[in-house]
Amino acid sequence: MDTHQSAIRTAYFSIIGNAALALVKGVAGILGNSYALIADAIESTTDIFSSILVLLGLKYAKRPADDNHPYGHGKIEPLITFIVVAFLVTSATVIAYESIVHIQTPHKVPSSWTLYVLGAIILWKEASYQIVIRKSRETHSTSLKADAWHHRSDAITSIMAFLGISVALLFGEGYETADDWAALLASGFILYNSYRIFRPALSEIMDEHQYDDLVELIREKSMEVDGILGTEKCFVRKSGISYHVDLHAIVNGAISVKEGHDVSHRLKDHLQSQIANLDHVLIHIEPDEYDNG
Repeated sequence: MDTHQSAIRTAYFSIIGNAALALVKGVAGILGNSYALIADAIESTTDIFSSILVLLGLKYAKRPADDNHPYGHGKIEPLITFIVVAFLVTSATVIAYESIVHIQTPHKVPSSWTLYVLGAIILWKEASYQIVIRKSRETHSTSLKADAWHHRSDAITSIMAFLGISVALLFGEGYETADDWAALLASGFILYNSYRIFRPALSEIMDEHQYDDLVELIREKSMEVDGILGTEKCFVRKSGISYHVDLHAIVNGAISVKEGHDVSHRLKDHLQSQIANLDHVLIHIEPDEYDNG
């Protein structure tokens, strides 16, 4: 299975999981008198839509290059990530507002059985995070990474709800709003995670250099090609799950233009066969007596 297809299957996993959990949390929150669980359900509902956006973005990014998009469609991924972050910020704002309203409104202590529901949710969301973050690393997908952090932030809000309900049940009268305070605290975690997701996506859009390990690997693999004497400049930028490379390679200055052309093609083919997710590789040939001055 190629990396795009693997990423798409992971997005489907997120959609199904979030839909099921939103329903469970909403019902448990209403029946169990816990706004922290209802807040959790709100976030899971936004997660459904954000995961659908991630899926659509991954499918769009899979389109081959065309005349209008010679470098492919991969830049849609960080753009989708920005929208996912907007969903997160919106859900955090709604949760914070509703938490403050509930803190000011007298209500009953949540039912004790909601703790069992939350315990199961925490385990499931953390497992989901581990699955999706692993796939995001395997596929180098920015939007999948954002989706993974959705799962982690969901686990965090559930932990906060668990603690809040536990405090309310343990101390009883006067602590009915503990789970509301927990929901308010969880909204802060969501906002923090939003920044953690937003920053790498912004770096990708701005072509910020963050690929020292990949550059080192490219230089190492280049020296395996006959005729390559060394490398000079090497620039890498990311587009979706693919990387575009501009590499200056040093060859014998006495060879013909045709021989230099053949060496550059061998180098390009070798790099693409040895390093995953390299798409466009532009080789600039430099003669070994080339003077930088």
